[in-house]
Amino acid sequence: MITKSFIFLEKIGWKKEQNIRKQGIKDWQSFLNTEKVKGISGKAKAHYNRKIIEARKAISDNNSCYFMNKLPSVETWRLYDFFKEEAAFLDIEASRVNKEGFITVFGMYDGFNTKQMIKDINLDFKALKKELAHYKLIVTFNGSSFDIPFIEKRNPGLLPNVPHFDLRHACAKLGWKGGLKEIEKQLGIKRQNQLVERLYGGDPYLLWRMFKGSGDEHYLKLLADYNEEDVVNLKVIADKVVEKLKAQQFF
Repeated sequence: MITKSFIFLEKIGWKKEQNIRKQGIKDWQSFLNTEKVKGISGKAKAHYNRKIIEARKAISDNNSCYFMNKLPSVETWRLYDFFKEEAAFLDIEASRVNKEGFITVFGMYDGFNTKQMIKDINLDFKALKKELAHYKLIVTFNGSSFDIPFIEKRNPGLLPNVPHFDLRHACAKLGWKGGLKEIEKQLGIKRQNQLVERLYGGDPYLLWRMFKGSGDEHYLKLLADYNEEDVVNLKVIADKVVEKLKAQQFF
């Protein structure tokens, strides 16, 4: 997908990218093979050639960092196809006791296994940083507004310097509005455990408080299960959203 994109190049927006594609230039190689592109000067074409060769090397080296800040935030979905096997689907549960707050559960899913670290049980930020370093892409839902800034403010340097694919932005491009639970319903994704929504209003922090107040691990298990479904469903949504966007934009 990324190798069919030109929007990472300076001064190439969605409209100009479509103009390039209408000329029969469908990918990086065909761009390099085309001597002249309508709407692009010879000087700019030479510059873009160099940038595409750089990007191709980054792909060959499996270097997702190259694309940091080169794609608009609403277009990072284009990296998903290439880097999804090394993506971390991430979601945190956090306190809202005060302005600072703290992480109660740090959940990740790699497409095969769920990994969770829980405050006062196994949350080890040094080990977490080592684990996160393995990934080439971070995928969240609304992480740009909550998860990422929350983590970076309290634990600078914890997250790897890799692109972040926020599903909320991608869903909005398709006209799918609402939070994660609303999007799941629109896509027909059913949760295994409906208890949290029915009895606790879908409030994971309430479960944490009940666990800390009572010591009853039943509440901790509910919280962990809730977070696990969050991260697993992120991949289901990502797969559906990216396929839909590819079809919509003729990739």
